[in-house]
Amino acid sequence: MTSPQSQASDRATLLVAFMWGAYFLNYCDRQAVFAMFPVLKTDLAMSDQQLGLTGSIFLWVYGLGCPIAGQIADKYSKRILVVLSLVIWSVVTLATGWATSAMVLLLLRAAMGVSESLYMPAAIALTSNAHPPEKRSRAVSILTTAQIVGTIAGAWFGGWMANQGMWREAFLVLGGLGLLYAVPYFLFLKTVNEESQVETRMATSSFAAGELFRVPTFVMLCFVFPTFVFGLWMLYSWLPSFLFEKFSLSLTDAAFTATAYLQSATFVGLLCGGLFADRLFLITKASRLWIMAASLLLSAPCLHGIGSLPSLQATCMAAAAFGLFSGFFIGNVFPAAFEVVPGDTRASAVGLLNFFGALVSGFAPLVGGTWKETIGIEQLLTYSAYAYLAAAFLLILGICTLYPIDFARARSESSVVDTPKL
Repeated sequence: MTSPQSQASDRATLLVAFMWGAYFLNYCDRQAVFAMFPVLKTDLAMSDQQLGLTGSIFLWVYGLGCPIAGQIADKYSKRILVVLSLVIWSVVTLATGWATSAMVLLLLRAAMGVSESLYMPAAIALTSNAHPPEKRSRAVSILTTAQIVGTIAGAWFGGWMANQGMWREAFLVLGGLGLLYAVPYFLFLKTVNEESQVETRMATSSFAAGELFRVPTFVMLCFVFPTFVFGLWMLYSWLPSFLFEKFSLSLTDAAFTATAYLQSATFVGLLCGGLFADRLFLITKASRLWIMAASLLLSAPCLHGIGSLPSLQATCMAAAAFGLFSGFFIGNVFPAAFEVVPGDTRASAVGLLNFFGALVSGFAPLVGGTWKETIGIEQLLTYSAYAYLAAAFLLILGICTLYPIDFARARSESSVVDTPKL
């Protein structure tokens, strides 16, 4: 007879699998458009600045929606919210296939931002709540690999379909897949317990944002995380076009090259970073933050190399190295935040981090489009690398001064009390 603990573990594994499928579609739908820039520039008469806005508008609206979505997810059903988000963004993706002008496309990207903002705060919190602290980084890292695979698949599929003259059909296919997936997704989530592993104290205020901003370590992450995702979105939005122009690749090859090396290595980095952090957690409770600091220090020279190296082979190697090291950061940022915030504000914590991340990184596609011909993508990537180094030193300072106090406070009213070791 199967024990309750074993049943809970099996259900948590299934939860990650179902959440992975939805998150994969999430990134396919948002990323496909970036591989179509040269075709959209012709078919919809879009300028480089308007192309940049397709990423910026999405991120800004997405960022504004995330804190609201986090508040909703902490108060109401996370299960309903993630399914509703999937259905709405799939409908928006379908509608994108019928866009007739730059303005219509930009409005649909804004709608995509609203619909997808409902997903991540609830999804990350739901996944984390199903796993104990010593397994949490691995669970979130495995879920986040869907972002990587979805980015590769979306970029390749979008570039390939655009090359065939069928960019509109690409959005119709992706939207239809999302609507089909929503049915089994909803049926499984009906059986899930939303709060099975919450070990930190509960919030003393009904206003989650106010509670979170009283945690200095969380405030620090609100500065570090946007710096990281700015560089990431500079690559996501402009690397395909950069390779297309610099190395005279086809649209399909540029889209694949821009994503395959970067994202495949990020996949490995996510899994390794999650495993390292969970193992290191047994030695130091600041393990996730130390892994993130190392990620920023190692990613910075790679970011510079992607823009400045002269050959395609060397550029691909730099992209792969950046992907590996950035994966360490991606898989640990939300579990790190959960160590210091009240247990019933986790979705709000994800929402606020995404708000600041999207607010700042939303300028990355726009900055790339605006200064592409003057400053150049190469130099913009170098500036981003300097920002990574500054963020790493801020993080190290926070680990040594802020984190021990915040960690102890977060556990003080829970049934599990740990003395943090740095």
